[in-house]
Amino acid sequence: MRKQTYSLLFALLLISMGSFAQTTISLQTDQAKTTISKEIYGHFAEHLGRCIYGGIFVGEDSDISNIQGYREDVMGALKDMHIPLLRWPGGCFADTYHWKDGIGPRQNRPSIVNVNWGGVTEDNSFGTHEFLNFCELIGAEPYVNINVGSGTVQEASEWVEYVTSSNVSPMTDLRKKNGREKPWDVKFWGIGNENWGCGGNMTPEYYADLYNRFATYCHGDLYRIAGGPNVADYNWMEVLMQKTTRHRHLVQGVSLHYYTFTTAWEDKGSATDFDEKGWFSVLNKTLRMDELITKHSAIMDKYDPEKKIGLIVDEWGDWFNVEEGTNPGFLYQQNTLRDALVAGINLNIFNNHSDRVKMANIAQMVNVLQSVILTKDDQMVLTPTYFVFKMYAVHQDAKLIPLNLNTEDYELDGKKIPAVSASASEKDGVVSVTLCNLNPNKSETVDFDISGMDFNTSSGEIITAENMNDYNDFDTKEKVTLKSFEVNKPKKGKLSIELPAKSVVLVQLQ
Repeated sequence: MRKQTYSLLFALLLISMGSFAQTTISLQTDQAKTTISKEIYGHFAEHLGRCIYGGIFVGEDSDISNIQGYREDVMGALKDMHIPLLRWPGGCFADTYHWKDGIGPRQNRPSIVNVNWGGVTEDNSFGTHEFLNFCELIGAEPYVNINVGSGTVQEASEWVEYVTSSNVSPMTDLRKKNGREKPWDVKFWGIGNENWGCGGNMTPEYYADLYNRFATYCHGDLYRIAGGPNVADYNWMEVLMQKTTRHRHLVQGVSLHYYTFTTAWEDKGSATDFDEKGWFSVLNKTLRMDELITKHSAIMDKYDPEKKIGLIVDEWGDWFNVEEGTNPGFLYQQNTLRDALVAGINLNIFNNHSDRVKMANIAQMVNVLQSVILTKDDQMVLTPTYFVFKMYAVHQDAKLIPLNLNTEDYELDGKKIPAVSASASEKDGVVSVTLCNLNPNKSETVDFDISGMDFNTSSGEIITAENMNDYNDFDTKEKVTLKSFEVNKPKKGKLSIELPAKSVVLVQLQ
């Protein structure tokens, strides 16, 4: 009797010390009803730095291998990543962009100064045709952002007509004259961008009225996206929803922008030179995305309880100081394992809110901010973030599996965040669970409860590295990539894995 008592006391002591603590995940497979829109895995390409020129487009006469002027290596990588959607031309650039400057023979197109990003001259050689043809080549849906800040209603209406109409009209005649007989199938149209800031410094009341006016004259079966709030501007969301949902047929989505900074706007910290405090701070701020979506969704629910209007997170990601020696206006930064965790956490959050979140676009695709691809002359690097998107592609258009997650805390300097982030889905009989271990020092035992389903096979993939600030660079071997991860076959509805420190993992069961 005494021996049993001592054993029990010892066990309780171990539990109190954390020795038995672990993460548990219960998958509610019978509740898999909501579709995770593939557009949640969208990307963003702005006329900023070397995103378009040198990143996507080099011209037909370039020595860099290209197809119709588009970089062949970048196109191949994007196809392998299964990119579903691409937003263009901005960003802040969108509200200074006049689309007619970017059509017709390139030698006749007028130049402008890119006042938002570096003050460089934009020659408009990459315009509407080049963008939409590029989307066709890589198999991505286009998302076009209309100029509201400095544009006109007529300009917006004519752009939609030029792109989408098959009627006999001056705009369709102009499109055909420029070499495109059939219209493009462009569903997604953003009406303005950051109109609380670079898009016009407007009040929400003024913008909402302006949105209704622009949207009225953008004809067709379109998915119109209103320029929503910045971060936690809940008043902007309230006013916009109140004033636009009076005209329900004119709004299908509302945008939200949230970037993860390390410190302050003036000094955002280094993308590569950071310690554990820098690691923790970024992941902690990344997790705020869940709070923002929850609170903005609650406002949307008041005016749209049936959730017909999508929340569109069309700018998100890390934003650090530019790499030393580069143009400050080009926003070029490296991309480490920390960025991979940021991407995985955000995508898990979007998945778990897929009843309201219908699109998200990481900023930006190539050579800008949290890029999936970096280029230098004829060289190309795939970043850690690239491999997260490639891994998570299994969730595109899958059914969300609700889950109950109980996890240990990751603690540093008296602050706590959850050690594990997760989301799950089912598609074609395959259950996919993506997990992030935010703790850079300690693996986590994860016990799954998947009662009610029998699985014959199991497999996994992992993204991790030796150091938290490891990254992939030109002329060096990849330090952060996608590798196989051994997963045991579940037994009687139970599965246990050891989730390595500072890792992103995919578990698949069939």
